[in-house]
Amino acid sequence: MATDYYAVLGVRRDASQDEIKKAFRRLARELHPDVNPDPKTQERFKEINAAYEVLSDPQKKQVYDLGGDPLSQQGGGGAGGFGAGGFGNFSDIMDAFFGTASQRGPRSRTRRGQDAMIRLEIELDEAAFGTTKDIQVDTAVVCTTCSGEGAAPGTSAQTCDMCRGRGEVSQVTRSFLGQVMTSRPCPQCQGFGTVVPTPCPECAGDGRVRSRRTLTVKIPAGVDNGTRIQLAGEGEVGPGGGPAGDLYVEIHELPHNMFQRRGDDLHCTVTIPMTAAALGTKVPLETLDGLEEVDIRPGTQSGQSIPKHGRGITHLRGGGRGDLIVHVEVMTPTKLDPEMERVLRELAQLRGEERPTGQFQPGQQGLFSRLKDAFNGRT
Repeated sequence: MATDYYAVLGVRRDASQDEIKKAFRRLARELHPDVNPDPKTQERFKEINAAYEVLSDPQKKQVYDLGGDPLSQQGGGGAGGFGAGGFGNFSDIMDAFFGTASQRGPRSRTRRGQDAMIRLEIELDEAAFGTTKDIQVDTAVVCTTCSGEGAAPGTSAQTCDMCRGRGEVSQVTRSFLGQVMTSRPCPQCQGFGTVVPTPCPECAGDGRVRSRRTLTVKIPAGVDNGTRIQLAGEGEVGPGGGPAGDLYVEIHELPHNMFQRRGDDLHCTVTIPMTAAALGTKVPLETLDGLEEVDIRPGTQSGQSIPKHGRGITHLRGGGRGDLIVHVEVMTPTKLDPEMERVLRELAQLRGEERPTGQFQPGQQGLFSRLKDAFNGRT
């Protein structure tokens, strides 16, 4: 045996096909003439190609292991032969450099469709408690005329006479390495291996048409802006009537005229007169759960917050709800009638905020003393 092909690739005699392929790819990257043009390297590259040609072919490997020389028996492919028989592993060399082998065989006309997405606007209460919506979607569906085949009724796809159904054509060129065989998709059938002489008039051979349909979507409680709901298999049908992609419904929550949402909490503002803030009161408030009262305690200050627990948005994951935070704004009067102005001035005098300008009326001294104590925080 003139050449030890196992030693050429640097593998054991019991090496697996995967180990042989990995060794060849590693050496091909190092010794390819395009990378290393040295003449000695070119000879070495021919040797590893011949070794791989033998050891990667189970029949040739068996002949070699029994003491024969399969390359000499095939008509002089020899060490490093790049003829039709010697260059059957061109895709492995390309794989060594680009990390992927070329695809063999015809492409399928049936492919999975693309995903689709639509925007759905909902109200705040619908986001809080969940709802069900009917939506209209305009997507590709299977052509009912040809059932996705792409051929006109009564006809069918035929084998391509250029590639004879292989989906690719081969070309042999000569280089300084010898004869090189390359393959490319068939230009006549676009790599499918078949042609459709009479396309379906409804879908023009694509196997799908666009159609508008109505779907019912269940919106879970607690969704927020940007939440996407996946409807599996409701997207675009693929070419050739292939399986449909998914449909994503993206939620957009409309602004509310009273509440602002922050996470799962709701915020709102109520405005009360300063007398109500000083004396206390109850303010009716229309919440998402109906009409409720907000208890304003005496002495409430402007900017103070009053929480109503469990009156916010339902948690999307897990039980319970957020809170409703009521912010109090104390309103200061801007226009006073003479009597109101007189009373407020006298109150300011009691608090030491304005110098006296007149005398108290009978019976007012005790009232204003109590008001002064209240505003100064005394009881």
